[in-house]
Amino acid sequence: METTVRKEIEALRKMTVSQLRQKHAEVFGEETRSHHKQHLFRRIAWRIQALAEGGLSERARRRALEIANDADLRVRAPKTAFQQDVDFSLNGAVNRRLGAESDPRLPAVGEEIAREYKGRSIVVRVLASGFEFDGKIYKSLSAIAREVTGTKWNGYLFFGLRAGEGDGNEKR
Repeated sequence: METTVRKEIEALRKMTVSQLRQKHAEVFGEETRSHHKQHLFRRIAWRIQALAEGGLSERARRRALEIANDADLRVRAPKTAFQQDVDFSLNGAVNRRLGAESDPRLPAVGEEIAREYKGRSIVVRVLASGFEFDGKIYKSLSAIAREVTGTKWNGYLFFGLRAGEGDGNEKR
């Protein structure tokens, strides 16, 4: 690599994010949405090297075009994609959310999960749309574990549920 290119890349390391964004606009001819310093550094350094030493070979460019198949690639969906005026059919859509019965670690709907915690017996009933504990409905076992302990817990770990074991009532 030439010394001027090397010096230019080393200068990038000392730049702030806003300076890198300005440099990106100079080098690429367009602004970037990124505020990630390392990503900007790598992209700009690659572009500087490509301009100095030549970019992709013609063969690589043709192959990339074959792969992309000249498709209109988008980073984000158009703003109107999911508004009322869009005509699409829900006939093939799934109409129900997967319930607790879909997770093999959980017992069947209606059964209970029990655990002792600091001398307190914790009993949770599995519902089709969540979990019941102390007369309240929770979306997840983690929410119940957080309620009981006051700290964040993975609900499956807290209740000792493992894949392939359905009842979870054993102490682990």
